[in-house]
Amino acid sequence: MVSAQPTTVYLLPGKLLEVPVNAWHLRYTSTSATGSPNTVSGTLLVPKAGYPLGARPIIGYAVGTHGLGDQCAPSVSMSQGREAELALVSLFLLKGFAVAVTDYEGLGTPGTHTYMAGVSQGQAVLDSIRAATRVSGAGLSGQAPVGIMGYSQGGASAAWAAQLQPTYAPELRLRGVAAGGVPADLGAVARHLDGGADFGLAAAAGIGLDAAYPELDLEADLNDRGRALLADAADDCLGDLGKLAGLRFADLSPIDLLNQPKWLARLAENRLGAVAPRVPMFLYHARGDQTIPLAVGSTLRSEYCRAGVNARWTALPAPDHVTGAVEGGPLAIEWLALRIVGLPAFGNC
Repeated sequence: MVSAQPTTVYLLPGKLLEVPVNAWHLRYTSTSATGSPNTVSGTLLVPKAGYPLGARPIIGYAVGTHGLGDQCAPSVSMSQGREAELALVSLFLLKGFAVAVTDYEGLGTPGTHTYMAGVSQGQAVLDSIRAATRVSGAGLSGQAPVGIMGYSQGGASAAWAAQLQPTYAPELRLRGVAAGGVPADLGAVARHLDGGADFGLAAAAGIGLDAAYPELDLEADLNDRGRALLADAADDCLGDLGKLAGLRFADLSPIDLLNQPKWLARLAENRLGAVAPRVPMFLYHARGDQTIPLAVGSTLRSEYCRAGVNARWTALPAPDHVTGAVEGGPLAIEWLALRIVGLPAFGNC
């Protein structure tokens, strides 16, 4: 099922994109982390100018953390001129590529956003590309070359899409995947964030995984303070999660949540690296990343290399997580564009 309604996308409030585009707000069928059909929203951007080199390429662009409430969805922020990642998306549009941007499960559609549930996020990305090829008037082909890119939450989503594509969407002509600042091991990231400035991200991931896997029943394991704080955070956007800075899981629950067998099982299931993508991968990470430790990204690189993946790794001089997106984004886009046009990839394992 795909429904597509024309929409307008703004780079800044009242300012259209530099590249004239046709844009659609999408609702399409995807699959939850536990295998149930769901409906996901997103946005499709297609340059108005023709593409001279055959079928117009399609990029599945996976955004980083936006938050948990529907008002945080990228489709909403794009329509209001407050979507920072359009700066990178625009670089694809300038090349004549179409870009599909998923809102992910539960962000812009009913239900709680299954934040950081990797299988759900990867499938939402792959299905956004499938949906793009079915939009009447978009002029996109199911035989188009495809690329996928994302950073942070989007980097995890892109890597999950790469791992899932051979079995979940084998018909897509995927040429390469660029994934940056990847929180590949959620358990390691959660332990790193515990008690720190970005603890709100760990709490949000707890809410997201609990929504994806009902048997986790997070609320039952929280104390009164934890229940109140997480209920308050359940519709927050990224900027609001800072109010949880400095907290620890021990402040929210009388038990050691991360070491509960039910959590260990789902965290292991959502750990990237167990399946080797079949397409070239560009992995990049800021050396000074305070949110996702560099070691988490480099471990994923090592596991992919051991599995024979054609992987290119770049450790950026960037001093923090956000700067890593800014420094690495253009590099990733250029790498991906070369894969799209068929040039070979050279890894550095």
